[in-house]
Amino acid sequence: MITIRRQFFLDTEDSLLVLIDVQEKLCKAMDEQALNRLKANAGILLESAVELNLPIILTEQYVKGLGETVQELQDKTNGAPRYEKMTFSCCGSGEFVEKIKATGRRQIVIAGMETHVCVLQTAIELLDAGYIIHLVQDAVLSRSEQNRQAAIGMMQQAGAVITCTESVLFQWLKMAGTESFKKLSKLVK
Repeated sequence: MITIRRQFFLDTEDSLLVLIDVQEKLCKAMDEQALNRLKANAGILLESAVELNLPIILTEQYVKGLGETVQELQDKTNGAPRYEKMTFSCCGSGEFVEKIKATGRRQIVIAGMETHVCVLQTAIELLDAGYIIHLVQDAVLSRSEQNRQAAIGMMQQAGAVITCTESVLFQWLKMAGTESFKKLSKLVK
């Protein structure tokens, strides 16, 4: 049984971070201000996950056409694996699904793009498979804000927890005064 606390409160022992398709050529199609916000928030999530030893999974849609994950985010992953895919849902990649299963973790924090395509389809499939999804609304992006909002609404209706970067960070930290808190709290000042 999933308790309210287990569904809505992230645990560093049970969560992992998935960053979907923040790729060079796809970024060129995005609003620059919104893209900068996504990259800043995704960077905070990545640095936090590395500091707290959480698994990180990066996906890339059709690398030949869209390029790799932007370098500034790759640099914050501590060498996390990247999985290329051709299906819009990350769950279409057997490697991705196996990596998630191998972690044994049930809480999946999702950031990336595009919200209404790859992020949406991935979240729905993972929810259907019984995972708890935390969608970081200030770290997802679509070319159209209307599409982004529609997809967030759909994922919420399907059972995803809609959250934000700072909520994720402070749930992972749990308390002030630790070395990790001193290091990571600076990221949101």
